Amino acid sequence: MNEHDSRNIAAKRQLKPFPYSPMAEKPDALDLLNLRFRWGGYAFHVLRCHLTTFPPGKTIRFHKHSEYEFHFIPRGKGTVILGKEAYALQEGLFYLTGPGVLHQQEADPFEPMDELCLHIEVSPLDESMLAGVESWERQEAEACMRALDRLPLRPLSDTGNAMAWFLTAYRAWQDNQPGYLTSIKHAIIQILLRSARGGGQERAEEVELPTRDMTAYRFRLASRYIRDNYASPMTLQDVADRLHISGRQLQRVFRDYGSGSFRSYLENYRLSQVCAALEEGRGPIEQIAAEHGFQNGNYLYYVFRKNSG
Repeated sequence: MNEHDSRNIAAKRQLKPFPYSPMAEKPDALDLLNLRFRWGGYAFHVLRCHLTTFPPGKTIRFHKHSEYEFHFIPRGKGTVILGKEAYALQEGLFYLTGPGVLHQQEADPFEPMDELCLHIEVSPLDESMLAGVESWERQEAEACMRALDRLPLRPLSDTGNAMAWFLTAYRAWQDNQPGYLTSIKHAIIQILLRSARGGGQERAEEVELPTRDMTAYRFRLASRYIRDNYASPMTLQDVADRLHISGRQLQRVFRDYGSGSFRSYLENYRLSQVCAALEEGRGPIEQIAAEHGFQNGNYLYYVFRKNSG
C-alpha cells in the first residue's frame, strides 16, 4: 500500500460517521471518576473506561493483568496475540484479557484502530457484607462472572452490542444530571452482561426468579390505599378497581389477611385515626368525623359504640 492509498483510507475514515467520537473530547473522563460499586456478591473498581486510538503500525508489547480487561473494536483493524495464537481484529469484535492472559496488540500497518477499553477489578465480597443483598441479584452476578470466565480466548462478535454502553456511560458523565454515577454503574454492568452473552455459548443456567404471595401482596396494596385515602368516600369496588381485580376477589383478600371484611378493616382504620385525633383534642366531634371519613358525628358515635362497646 502506497501513500496515496493511506490518504484515501484516512479520508474515508473522516467522512464516515463515528458514534464514539464524543468520547475523544475528554478521553480520561470516566477513568478519573475512580468508580467503585457493588453488584451481587462482588465489589467492582473501574480502573479504565475510555476510547483510545492506535496509529497505524502501533504495537503494545506482550503484557498481562491481574484484572479483567475488555477490548472492543468500533473502527479500524489490527491483530491481537492471545497466548501463542494470533487473531485478526476488525470492527464489531471484542475480546477479554485477564486475569493473567498474556497478550500483544497491534494496529494495521496502514490503518488506525480504535478501541473501547474497560479495565475493571472484580473482588468477591465477604459473606458478612452480603446482608440485605437479594438472592436473585447474587445469582445474576455470579452467573455473569462464571460466563465471563468461560469465554473462549479469541476475538468474538459483539452480538450483544455491549460497546454501545460505553457511549451511554460517557453521555451520563457529560450530562452531569442527578444520578449520573448510578447510570454509569448500570452501563458498566450492561457491558459485563452483554459480553458474557457473547461467544455463542450455551444458554446460561436459569436464575431462580423472585416470587410473591399475590394475595398478601394485594392486601398490602389495598391497605396502603386505604391508609392514604381513608378520609374520602370509599367503597370495596373503588379499591378493587385500583388493584385491577373484582370486588369478590378483594373481599377474599381481606378475609384471608385482614381478619374480617373490607368494611370492618376500613372502619377500624378510620376509628384508630379518630381516637388519635380525640386524644390530641384536635376539634369538636362533628369536625373530627368529617375529617376522617364519617358522614356525621351521629354515625361516628354508632360505629364507635359498635366496635368498642
